[in-house]
Parts: sequence; structure tokens; C-alpha cells
Amino acid sequence: MSHTLKDYRTWCLLIAFIAMLMLFMYPSKQQKMPIYNYTFIIDITRSMNATDYQQDNQAVSRLQFVKKTLRELLRNLPCESKVGLGLFTERRSTLLFEPLEVCSAYTEIDTAIDKIDWRMAWAADSNIAKGLLSTLNMLKKSDSSVIFITDGQEAPPVNPSYQADFSTVNGQAKGMIIGVGGLQAVPIPKFDSVGKPIGFYTQDDVPHSSSFGQSNLDPSQIKGYNARNAPFGSVAVIGNEHLTALHETYLEKLSSESGLAYSRLTDLESLSLALKNPKLATLKVVQTDMRWLPAFLALLMLSLVYLPRIYK
Repeated sequence: MSHTLKDYRTWCLLIAFIAMLMLFMYPSKQQKMPIYNYTFIIDITRSMNATDYQQDNQAVSRLQFVKKTLRELLRNLPCESKVGLGLFTERRSTLLFEPLEVCSAYTEIDTAIDKIDWRMAWAADSNIAKGLLSTLNMLKKSDSSVIFITDGQEAPPVNPSYQADFSTVNGQAKGMIIGVGGLQAVPIPKFDSVGKPIGFYTQDDVPHSSSFGQSNLDPSQIKGYNARNAPFGSVAVIGNEHLTALHETYLEKLSSESGLAYSRLTDLESLSLALKNPKLATLKVVQTDMRWLPAFLALLMLSLVYLPRIYK
């Protein structure tokens, strides 16, 4: 055997050459793997502006953190997965676009998530239960998994006598409710008409109880009761609705009534783990990109060729 063939660098170059041939001849292969189809419905009500998440050692709003996490999640989804996007405020949700394939439409989906803003809201109040019910009615015939993202705070608080009825949609859609925010109450930022911060909401700025419908109390127990003008009484109600925290118990109740699972958003890893629930996946044979493997092998072999010169 010649000296050239005994030199290990020759073999490294030969293996690198074969690896590069494999890269072009067999760039992909068919492989069975889980594929996902999500429709994200994001709460854009004002409590979602509360800053109780950390990003790069800085406080960021719930909405900012949701957007950042979803954009990172998008990069980790396998090709042929699909993502749709919608918004929630007031008492209903609206769909921005139906699910698109994540690889071919990555730029469009990523840009749409990035551009979501609380000022897109068409009303200032929120009824989470009715918003979730409208979402499930809208998507109950869809193959997409409903991912409803909210902090669970309702403004004004809902009258217990007028709770949403999920009996007609329970179990008809698969998906999750994702709870957003911290468990410690924080103030809700206040903005002017052009979106400039002007402080925080105070007790006097927000309603602390519902004045919709009939009171569930006996009129004799309501101070300042007047059947026509003050069915809930004339005494001002004091509460903490100007502060916001994740209403986790309430969201868990809604998840049980609607047939959806529940998970809390803490970071990308926890969200990815929750959304990769086998119940939300479909096993499918897809073309999987395999170019990274021969490319890595070729790079490794070329590195070994030049390694002695680096340390010489």
C-alpha cells in the first residue's frame, strides 16, 4: 500500500467526498413522525399589557411574552404542521387566517404573530367564557386544535347567573387553554389615545362587580336598591379589579366544562411539552430533510484533515 493511502487524511477526504455525494443524492427520506395543526387564539384585552414576565432580564408584558414564545415555537414545528391565528376581546373571537403550512408560509405566520397589538381590540371589556364559547363554535368543525391563550381576567366581572353554557360544544373540539401571567397581582398599565403609557388603572377607573341582568341577592339585602334605577344598589363597590393576576382556578374550571386541557405558560420548554401532547398530534409519513447528517460528517472529516496544522 502506498504512503498516500496510509495517510489518514486521504481517508478523511474520501469519506468527506462520499458524504457530499450522499447529501445531493439522498437529501431527504420518508419518515413517520407527529404532525401538528394548531389555531392560536390570543387574548388582546388590556390586562394582557401587565408586565409580569422576564425577557433578557427585563420586565415584558404578557402579550409580548406570548408573541415571543409562539414565534420560537413556530421554528421548532416539523414541516407539514399547520398554524392558524385569531384574536379574542369583548365576548367573541375572530380568525385572522386559517391554518397554513409552517415551512412554506413561515414568514407570513411569523410576521402576523409579531404584529399583534392590544390596540387591535374592537372593545375594551372582556368575557373570557363567552369568548371561549364563540371560539369553540367557530372551530368545532375544524381539524385544527384550539389553543386559547388568556390570563382569565374578565372586565367587568361576570354575573354568576349568566355563565356561558358549554354543553353543546363539550368534547367537539380538541385543544388547550393556556393560562398567561403570574399568580401575584400586578397593576394594569394605562395608555392614552395614541398608545402612550400614562400610568396604571386605579380603583376608580374600573368596575368591581357586574351590573348586568338581575341581581342574585334579595332586594332587602342590597343597599340603595331601586328596581328601576339601581337594581344592584347605589353604593359604590370597592375591589381589586384594577390589579391583575392569572385566574388559574377559573381557567381550569372552563377547561373542564369545555373539554379542553389546561396548561400554564412559564417558558418555551413548558409550552412545547404541553402542545406536543399525543392527543393533539397526527402521525404521518413525511419527507424529512436529512442533509444535515452527511454535511456534518463531511465537516468533521475536513476538520480532521486540517487539525494537525492548527496545532503545529
